[in-house]
Amino acid sequence: MGVPNSSITPSSEVYYDVETQLSAEEVGGWNNVHLMRVSIAVTYSAVDGFKRWNEQGIPSMLDYLDRFERIVSFNGDGFDSRVLSYYGNVLPMSMKSFDVLKDLTRKLGHRVKLDSVAQATLGIGKSADGLAALRWWKEGKVDTIAEYCQQDVQVLVDVVAHGRENHSVNYTDRSGLIRSVNVQW
Repeated sequence: MGVPNSSITPSSEVYYDVETQLSAEEVGGWNNVHLMRVSIAVTYSAVDGFKRWNEQGIPSMLDYLDRFERIVSFNGDGFDSRVLSYYGNVLPMSMKSFDVLKDLTRKLGHRVKLDSVAQATLGIGKSADGLAALRWWKEGKVDTIAEYCQQDVQVLVDVVAHGRENHSVNYTDRSGLIRSVNVQW
């Protein structure tokens, strides 16, 4: 499940999120995620802060991610890295990946949304969703996508920081109740 937390320092990890140009429906289904193409990606590290990457910069982003010991995402193993595979070899990423969704799913026995965790844990949520980002792409609103994607990364950074400090995060269950789950991030 990625690199153990005990050996990780803030300067040795990076967070990332990817937004796409095309929907699953437009590429023939979820088996073709690699064809969705990146509209904007955002990374965050304690060393470099936020960096925004357009489609042409994705090969450089893959090289950048490879410099870190731990690559943190929310559904990165199930979605983002599959999108990035269109641009290059993502196997090195998978060896260093820490997917928060995968960890929470393993603990809870079901998936949760980042927005559910952020709202219940931090009292703030995501500013939009992937469908809005697809619409913005078609409207040429690249800066809006970049701002949304960066906010998603900030939420992920804050959720992970809370989990590390408190050894738990909250989420809203299917019946609307706020629950807590222990984490070791």
